[in-house]
Amino acid sequence: MVEYLTVGKVANTHGVHGELKVIPTTSDISRFDYLKIVWVEKNGKLTEYFVDSVRYHKNFVLIRLHGIDTMDKAAELKNCELKVNRKNARPLDENEFFIADLLECEVYEGDEYLGKITDVLQTGSNDVYVVNGGKYGEILIPALLNVVLKVDIENKRVQVVLPEGLIER
Repeated sequence: MVEYLTVGKVANTHGVHGELKVIPTTSDISRFDYLKIVWVEKNGKLTEYFVDSVRYHKNFVLIRLHGIDTMDKAAELKNCELKVNRKNARPLDENEFFIADLLECEVYEGDEYLGKITDVLQTGSNDVYVVNGGKYGEILIPALLNVVLKVDIENKRVQVVLPEGLIER
């Protein structure tokens, strides 16, 4: 399992005092209200920062990190990802999973290998697993309880029952 989970990406600076304009990549934007520490990934290296303030503007999170107090310092973090470590991630509900944990899981219907999850589309009503690498090409599988029977993150295996007509056999 991945130790650090991405919660946002720095899109730009905001103002002259080092505030960052962040595109949230978490399904629960309110989680930013509780952030005390974030890790910024730049050039494959993680740096820990204390969060000084968080506020919201349109579809963005405006965040100020301790030590980033000028526009120039903030500009150095443009396009970097903001991450939290797993122990500080928000608790998951039953049948809820982090996208990072689902990626690369092998998907089976019975004993038939359908491919690996390469992406998860968040449509609003339900997520959709993008599965590639099997004999049917790309399959879009709705993440519904009557379709996704079992998710075993430890063994990277997902068991499904495909809806009638989803693939041609």
